[in-house]
Amino acid sequence: MSTVAWTRRRRAVGRFWADFRTRPAGVAGLVILLVAVVLALIAPLFIDAGVTNVVSGTGAKMAPPSLDHPLGTDESGRSVLLMIWWGSRTSLLIGFLAALLSMVIGTVLGIAAGHFRGWVGAVILRVTDWFLVLPSLVTALVLAAILGGSTATIIVAIGVTSWPSTARLIRAQTLAVEARPYIERSQALGAGHWHITTRHVLPNVAPLLLASTTLEVASAIVTESTLAFLGVSANKTSWGTMLRGSYDWGAATAGAWWYILIPGLCIVTVVMAFTLCGRALETVLNPRLRTKAV
Repeated sequence: MSTVAWTRRRRAVGRFWADFRTRPAGVAGLVILLVAVVLALIAPLFIDAGVTNVVSGTGAKMAPPSLDHPLGTDESGRSVLLMIWWGSRTSLLIGFLAALLSMVIGTVLGIAAGHFRGWVGAVILRVTDWFLVLPSLVTALVLAAILGGSTATIIVAIGVTSWPSTARLIRAQTLAVEARPYIERSQALGAGHWHITTRHVLPNVAPLLLASTTLEVASAIVTESTLAFLGVSANKTSWGTMLRGSYDWGAATAGAWWYILIPGLCIVTVVMAFTLCGRALETVLNPRLRTKAV
């Protein structure tokens, strides 16, 4: 039985990949993401955190791109290329983990709100609505300032303020799944809440959750960069802190365009890649969107 199930899963993955490959934008986004993640993972093999130390700069202050420093230097003579490379680890780490936290909270509360009717679902919906009307960026800024500047606190600040839209989305899908006849049959056979939510609801909302997660990672990276630019950072070099540094040291007035443009392009490129990949996943995994695309 397990062999049959494994064969079915393998065929489903094969069909998914065959369909995904027909989306050029999604494939391009996936390639960019793979390159960015691999570069971030292998960075410690070639450089270390010392490249971000202000006393490690070997170049002139805000020197333009050259053979020694292909992307120029910053206000301390540090290589912008090496800082971008090392900073990608912080930006991607916060983006992935904050999105993961947001997805977990949103999924649990969304399934609970859709499965449990009555006062339980009503309370969860009111809490979700309350978080929805709060400006997420301002709330994350306040939380990060209160909790202190560290990677963990930035992740928590972003994660606990960005889950409401996911909860709403998962709740709607949960209601659609639980309206199907086999859910009623499972309940008639004595299936409990845990069995229904984990064996029937969760597998059916997982494809939608996967597509939503890729989009949430993009949003988390933008939020982290915004928080860092506003002065609330993880006390580590990231693309957002580099933009903040370029602003503090007057890179624009000094004509150091590379100090502003390169970190900004990295953020835009990675966020666009996540968006392209997420939209392609959404089209492939959602039958109604796939029909329209065809």
